[in-house]
Amino acid sequence: MTFVDEVKNAVTPRAALLVIGVLGLQLLFIASYVGALHHPKPTDVAFGVVAPQQTSQQLVTQLDGLPGGPLDPRAVSSEAEARRQIMNRDIDGALIVSPQGRTDTLLVASGGGTALVTALERTLTEADASQQRSVRTVDVAPASGEDFNGLSSFYLVVGWCVGGYLCASILAISAGAKPANRQRAAIRAGSMALYSIVGGIGGAIIVGPVLDALPGSFWALSGLGALVVFAVGMITLALQALTGIVGIGLAVLIVVIAGNPSAGGAFPLPMLPDFWRAIGPALPPGAGTWAARSIAYFRGNATTGPLLVLSAWAVVGTALTLLLSMRHRPETGPADTPATPAPGTGGSTAA
Repeated sequence: MTFVDEVKNAVTPRAALLVIGVLGLQLLFIASYVGALHHPKPTDVAFGVVAPQQTSQQLVTQLDGLPGGPLDPRAVSSEAEARRQIMNRDIDGALIVSPQGRTDTLLVASGGGTALVTALERTLTEADASQQRSVRTVDVAPASGEDFNGLSSFYLVVGWCVGGYLCASILAISAGAKPANRQRAAIRAGSMALYSIVGGIGGAIIVGPVLDALPGSFWALSGLGALVVFAVGMITLALQALTGIVGIGLAVLIVVIAGNPSAGGAFPLPMLPDFWRAIGPALPPGAGTWAARSIAYFRGNATTGPLLVLSAWAVVGTALTLLLSMRHRPETGPADTPATPAPGTGGSTAA
């Protein structure tokens, strides 16, 4: 047998196509992560301005015209209202202008990501310095001292996502990538649900009682974790039912390559390029990270949208998995084949 024949036997056309697909995922991984994270800068950050009525609109216009467009400022009626909007996650910060002195107050929320707080402090310090004013910072939703750079929520959700697609991949590959019948698909969905509950509680235990990395409701985080794991797992099962083993690669494309860099983890959404900022909230890692931070630092506010996104992924994944399984005829075994009477017995059993 020639060397070429050995190569053909060792690397089948199907294997070659899969290797090419893996190479494509590898290059997309590099492009997505480097593209999203290599040059973070604030753009159109939702920002409140509390100032005397006669100067409020002028200041809003000045901040709106800063080079590079870092802020999307809007007038806010009072400091109390600015704090409320920050806690509701309607705005990411606010400037409280002192009518008597020359020191203004910058309200921030490091629980939403410390990189954005640093960027706001730099931007407002430079803007106020041009007016011979100074700024002091007040953190109205501070990140935990055990939550460095506010990253624990992100890594928690990444762990849940990894568990979801790995568990789904194992369930599918262990008996063939495509579910053979509705019963098997339903069993896989039920197994995925059980795994999701355990995984959600386990993650909440680690970041809460064990490491004390995140504050907030333990059971709320557990429920969020179960939903994240189930959503990712079921969409992975659906993709595998649709495309076979290629579905694993598609799940990695959605969750890891597109989802993780756009989740607002290392750098919050206002610091990401437009493409990643647009897709992040619609993907499981982004929706999960936003909801986890809201639970931990913002009294559970602004979680309805992300929970609906995760629920949509879960429902669509479950529906597709069950519907696609109906295309396959149930497997039959020896027990399903009518017995053939032995010759001469007439189908009866002798006493």
